[in-house]
Amino acid sequence: MRKKMTITLDEAVYDGLVRDVGRRKISQFLEDLARPLVVKDDLAEAYRAMATDRKREQEATEWIESLIADGADASR
Repeated sequence: MRKKMTITLDEAVYDGLVRDVGRRKISQFLEDLARPLVVKDDLAEAYRAMATDRKREQEATEWIESLIADGADASR
């Protein structure tokens, strides 16, 4: 869900954002800067959850093995 907020910036900062980022892209630019600092994703938990998905793991294994076969063909 998106939330709208009002912030106050120095005029020089605002002008620089408009010039370098573009008037309609400022919100996304600021969100991209702030996200890694304020949203703590638990990467280890996400990897554990993916590893328990047997179908996904099987598909990944098949994909990796097909790459190995492609590499063997390329060396001939």
